[in-house]
Amino acid sequence: QVTLMESGGGTVRPGESLRLSCVASGRIFNIGIMGWYRQAPGKERELVASISGEHTTTIADSVKGRFTISRDNARHTIYLQMNSLEPEDTAVYYCNADNLLYYEGDFVRQVFDSWGQGTEVTIYS
Repeated sequence: QVTLMESGGGTVRPGESLRLSCVASGRIFNIGIMGWYRQAPGKERELVASISGEHTTTIADSVKGRFTISRDNARHTIYLQMNSLEPEDTAVYYCNADNLLYYEGDFVRQVFDSWGQGTEVTIYS
């Protein structure tokens, strides 16, 4: 079994920063693309940023220049550095892992589209 656990959310004022972390725990063999999604109240979940194992990144236009995604493959961890936060960034932020391979006994199992529980980010004036 593998779990994704986010941390680092909180309540801040506009212009401030937060750093989110997501750790994949378990007997991991390899993880493909990992990413951050967010879902604001009453809205659909949207991609914020993603990063491959080779550190190729994709950043949503709405956060480009303010948010940075990074990855530590050895620790199976991704980060989202969020600067110059705006009220529109208020949402629950979810970690996602695509094509996650993990050991189960003598076998390697494959899971597509794994999700964490989410961490809440609130920006208030």
